[in-house]
Order: sequence, then structure tokens, then C-alpha cells
Amino acid sequence: MRFPRLATTAFITASPSSRVPFHSLAPIAVAATSLSPSRNHRHSHLLSRPSSILFFSTLFTAQPYHPNSSTVAAAAASSEQQKEESEAAASPGNCDANLSSKSTKTESATTTIEEDMNSSFLPDPKYPGTAVQRLHAVHQRVAILANDGSLNESWENVRRRLLWAGGLRDLPHATPGMGYTGHSFNDYNHVDLTTMNDESSDNLNDGSVKGIAVGNRLGPGIRIASLPELGPGGSWSTCAIGCHTDPPRDVAHIQFRSRVAFKLVWVPNANYDTFVLVDDDGKLLAVGTPSDGPGALPPRRERERNYQIMKGSKYATVAESLAAASLLDANNETQSKTQ
Repeated sequence: MRFPRLATTAFITASPSSRVPFHSLAPIAVAATSLSPSRNHRHSHLLSRPSSILFFSTLFTAQPYHPNSSTVAAAAASSEQQKEESEAAASPGNCDANLSSKSTKTESATTTIEEDMNSSFLPDPKYPGTAVQRLHAVHQRVAILANDGSLNESWENVRRRLLWAGGLRDLPHATPGMGYTGHSFNDYNHVDLTTMNDESSDNLNDGSVKGIAVGNRLGPGIRIASLPELGPGGSWSTCAIGCHTDPPRDVAHIQFRSRVAFKLVWVPNANYDTFVLVDDDGKLLAVGTPSDGPGALPPRRERERNYQIMKGSKYATVAESLAAASLLDANNETQSKTQ
């Protein structure tokens, strides 16, 4: 089945709250291939490409944040460069080469879109265990979350929406190993939303993933918990430990030979109360600050350790930049007030 590509532009803001250190979340320009259904919509909208998001920093303190032009320009320039590199790497080439000279412009454009859609679902040559169509569908759902503000709701609502976006059922009372997803995104480690094809779902850890039990049989749980409407294959919140190396040596990349659709990384700010979702290349997909504050989140030691296992890798870059820029802006504002 083929799906059209649509594009919208939206802005995400965080509601002001004295409990949230990132008091004013600066607008994050979202260039997403997305539709805009309601928050309760539960059907997938498959498009061919993941979203890419341009962002700039948020304030590190509870004071109102007013970004200066140099901060915005630097962040925008960096994100635009990443976008151009990604588009260049993903370019499908000239899809019109075999069209008849008598074809109309409309026919030519339609053929280009269709061939591009088909090529986007070809097996991933580097990580052949990836369920590529399903990965694209997850990115589409993440773009919806980035637009509708649900990543700034209560943590339990945020977690359920992350499961939905990743193609997983919320099964907090199931037996572990048989579809249980109560641990997903609730500790430092189970934060990699991985889409694996059917042939890879029963892969075991032969000991290559350090810190993970040999075996690590996940296939039955994947089949029980995965939502079928996102496409072939399954989803799981796999362990991120080992992702700090290049290439990553975590469960997704080694046991399942799959890319991660998104990874949740807690931002190392004062309260570790904001998270980012990044793709397999470490590029920003979405950011959220749950509204019920640090006390409702996974334990702080889990959030801190989450960042520590990412530290120094491509997956931590966005979180580190966000924290550093926010601290710099906070310091600048403090200095301006004392002058």
C-alpha cells in the first residue's frame, strides 16, 4: 500500500508552570511528514520519511526565558546543516529516468513519489533486522506527539503515548516476558524503541551484548505487545546499555541487527525533568517536560544513569546541547539583572 506525503509546520510550547525549571519551552519548529489527528486517535498514518526537527534552547531556571538572537541562529544553522546532510544521504536519485517522453508532468511527479515510497521500505543494508516500514510509521506517530503537546502532560500519560507511538500496547499487568510493558521508559535502560522484522524477533543474545543476560528471549512478548497497524514486524523497548560505543553495541543493533526508531534521553539539567527523543543518528525528534514534576517521574537515580550510559555518544549530543545552552542563557540573564 502506498501513502501520500504531506507536510505541515507546527510549533511546540510548554505551558508555564512554577514547578517546571524549563519555564518557557522555546518554539521548536517541526518539519514533519504528518497529519494532525486528535490526541485520542489510535490509527496509524504511514508516511515515507521520518520527521526532522529544528530546535533551540529552553531556560534552565524557573524564570521566563527570552532567547537571544545568537543562540537561535546558532541552533538553527546547526540543525539546518544536519537536515541537509540527512536529505543528501537519503536521496533516492533520479526516479524519472525511465519515463516516456510523452508522459505528462503530473504522471512524472506521481511516478517519482511512488518509486520513492517503495524504495523507502527496502531492507536496511546496514541493519537488515530493521522493520523499515514500521520504523517510518513510528516516526510519523512521534511527529504527532511533537505537535499535540501530549509530551508535556502527566508522566503516566506521556509514557502511554510513547508506547502508542512506538507501536506497543500498554500492558502493565501482563507477565514479564509475555507482553509486559510496565517497565518501558520507566527506568534508565529500557528506553530504545526498536522495530524489528519478523525474522529477527526471536533472535537471542549470544553474549555479545555486555550487561545483558545470555539468551534474552523477547520474541513472545514482542508478538503479544506489538500493534499490528504500524506494519510488518514488531516493536519493543529494548535495553540501551552499550549504545555509547561507535557503532552501538546494544540489544537493538547487536541482538536484533536493527536500528532504533527513537531513544529517550533525559536532559542533564538541575532536576533531570526534561527528556528528548532522538533517532538512530542522534537527531532530535521531540522534547517533553512532564507536567507533574520530578516527583512523578522514574526515580532520579534512574534518570541520571540514563544520561550516563549515553554520555559521549551521538545519542547524548542533543540533550547535552539543550542543557548547556539553557544554563548559558540562565547565567546571561542573571548577569544582566545584577548590572
